[in-house]
Amino acid sequence: MESSADSIKASGNDTEKLTRTRLMPKAVGWMIGVNALILFVCSSVRHALFQSSAFDLGIYDQVIYLMSQGQPPISSFLGFHHLGNHTAYSVYLLGLLYKIYPTIHWLFAVQAIGLSLGALPIWHLARQAGLKESQATAMSAVYLLYPLIFNLNIFDFHPEVMAVSVILGAVLAARLGKVAWFCCAILFVLGCKAALSLTVVAMGVWLLVFEKKRVCGAISIVAGVAWFIIATQIIIPRFSGTEAAAVFRYAYLGDSVLDIAKNLLFKPNLVLGKIFSLGTLEYLALLLSPVIWGLSPRYLTPLVAAIPALTMNILAAYPYQRDLIHQYSLPVLPFLLLSVIATLAAGKGLLRNKREIILWSLVAFLALAKFGYFWSRYLRPIETWQATKDAIAVVKTKEGVLASAHIAPHLTHRTLIKAAFPGSESADLNQFRYVVLNVRYPGLGLPMEVGTNLVKRLSQTPEFQLRYQRDDVFVFEKVADS
Repeated sequence: MESSADSIKASGNDTEKLTRTRLMPKAVGWMIGVNALILFVCSSVRHALFQSSAFDLGIYDQVIYLMSQGQPPISSFLGFHHLGNHTAYSVYLLGLLYKIYPTIHWLFAVQAIGLSLGALPIWHLARQAGLKESQATAMSAVYLLYPLIFNLNIFDFHPEVMAVSVILGAVLAARLGKVAWFCCAILFVLGCKAALSLTVVAMGVWLLVFEKKRVCGAISIVAGVAWFIIATQIIIPRFSGTEAAAVFRYAYLGDSVLDIAKNLLFKPNLVLGKIFSLGTLEYLALLLSPVIWGLSPRYLTPLVAAIPALTMNILAAYPYQRDLIHQYSLPVLPFLLLSVIATLAAGKGLLRNKREIILWSLVAFLALAKFGYFWSRYLRPIETWQATKDAIAVVKTKEGVLASAHIAPHLTHRTLIKAAFPGSESADLNQFRYVVLNVRYPGLGLPMEVGTNLVKRLSQTPEFQLRYQRDDVFVFEKVADS
């Protein structure tokens, strides 16, 4: 395979060329602005329809709210400090927004803008590689229309959304020799999720070996390895009291990060069946189909940086890591598009015309984006919408609340909030002032029995009184200590 660096046609100094190039082309600016607005509206509407959930939107809204109030950011959903959850220190920056005004809509705005801004470094990387302006604009559209961008936006909130455009910016900084900017970008990316440290390491290998960016490559490798060890072996166990959260998805490989790494090296037979399987083939087909027209085996070296994310997704005993709905494939996207750019820069690819490229991307978006949820699954519980809204209004204090999974994110600005999951029927209810339940639509595919059993128990508990009931939506309030 040829390196993507070899395919770059830019003449003269890259930095001078970028300086002469417009920072934000008008067409790309409009695309980013409109896309960010659409994403923000969609996630806000989903939340208003009570389709968001305690995991993960409620988790991050609660800890960021607590950060903004100067309180320990301990997630009552998880039962431990925020740093024990992926060591996502970059999330602390969002506390500044909540200081201005504490609202969950900051997360929707950050997510929409963070995802949309990736189109800008894509445009500059395409122009730097020698693509015509029309092709560079088309690549920005390819990024924005990639189905994962829309789908992930309407799947609660995840810190990785802040990293994707910064990863692309880091690549641009490395190619321009801007080491300080590269270091800042890497520092931010590492703080979005511990698992991204593996992507940073692999990106460093790609930069060092294929892009010949030795300084940035070495920095990326050292920083990624160091942070992975610190995060998984020191910080996460210290703040959560257990191994990294996703270890259970690889239980067949070991019960710790180190055991999994050791078995991957010395017992490859354990994973061969996963790698060479129909499920893996389906996942790769899903991942590649929106950009298959622009991939060539000779220009796939950027995908070296995507190997850790791809490997984790393929090996996980968790099917949601192999779709275009959840966040797990997001670290692959920047390097997938860099491979397409390299192919186009070499004059290859099945499609090279702007109109054809955008048309293919639009068809892929229509086929794989989940916009249809807004008039199908999101509207099914509409019959209980007003009752749920009224029930939330009954909660007057910042005291503890137990709520259905899709109601919980509307009540997270407090130190104690938990979601009603199987097992909640036998929980200690005295810790809560309010219990808010939608029995008919408990959310997250949970059985109705959870809410039904809780209602029965609360109805027989003298300390709790029924404050509201309509359309199978209930609010109980504790009126006396037990």
